[in-house]
Amino acid sequence: MKLNIYQKTAITTVLATLFLIFVGGLVRSTGAGMGCPDWPKCFGQWIPPTNVTELPDNYQTIFVEQRIEKNTKIAGYLNTLGFEELAYTIQNDPKVRNPEEFNAIKTWTEYLNRLVGAIIGLLVFATFLTSLKYWKSDKSITIVSAIAVLLTGFQGWLGSVVVSTNLLPGTISIHMIFALVIVNVLLYGAFKATSNFVKVDLNKGLRKKLYWTTVGLLFLTTVQLVMGTQVREAIDAIKLVIERPNWIDNIGNIFLIHRSFSWIIVILGGYLFSIIYKNDIQGIIYKLGLANIILIFIQIGAGIALEIFEMPPAFQVIHLVGVALMVCAQFLLLLILQLRTD
Repeated sequence: MKLNIYQKTAITTVLATLFLIFVGGLVRSTGAGMGCPDWPKCFGQWIPPTNVTELPDNYQTIFVEQRIEKNTKIAGYLNTLGFEELAYTIQNDPKVRNPEEFNAIKTWTEYLNRLVGAIIGLLVFATFLTSLKYWKSDKSITIVSAIAVLLTGFQGWLGSVVVSTNLLPGTISIHMIFALVIVNVLLYGAFKATSNFVKVDLNKGLRKKLYWTTVGLLFLTTVQLVMGTQVREAIDAIKLVIERPNWIDNIGNIFLIHRSFSWIIVILGGYLFSIIYKNDIQGIIYKLGLANIILIFIQIGAGIALEIFEMPPAFQVIHLVGVALMVCAQFLLLLILQLRTD
């Protein structure tokens, strides 16, 4: 199949956004989220320093004061919108006043994250520009691409809030969930423009069965994703006061619920693939069903490794990227199952 400029750009942007989720996972798992204590610059520079001697003696005080000033503005906006409790939390969280020591590795890890994010922002905008050719034939492609631009802009602002609040619980999870929303919005646009390459030949009953099973699986995967972010936030809250081997034992019931809930996804994912296999469905549906069940077991394995080996960073990244790929695979399968055969 020969792809046009929009199709190539959209697919590239989807893959690049998934790569950004991988980089974001590296940032979080290595504790480099505050490697740059300001935004959009890093230690006040567009290209960050490599040694603390390149910074003024009072650099910690400077960036703490900047964060406090920005949070005061954010709290003002939230108060105006009626979110008084959240505004109070942002303005009075003592962590905001914690100075960040310069660490070259963490700084450049976070800088790489921002650099990749900036490149993807340009790709998202390029996707919108190239989508204008569809305005007359299929407005939804252009509209979805425009929505992706707006969401990406909001995501950039949200990233600045994550930094200014010194990784306030909840903000990182929202940041990650928004990244998944963006990648699936882009995926929808790419699929709409390439759906003529996909052929589906299923009877109505089988299609309906597969569709609603996938809907249920996507819903449960999303719930599991949210619980996973809560587990991570609970660990973030205790990791500075409790030794690493004792993290899981001290984060409450959310981990036990998260772990047990995974078996529901295993059962439903296995059921979905059994339908595909028993009905000898081939092509893209078979590949997505197989990819989904493989990803589920990778997630189970990564989760077990996280518990046994005391949350090693490599498995944190695998766990995060794995769920992102699962959500995309399930969403793409839903789009394919909605295609008309006539």
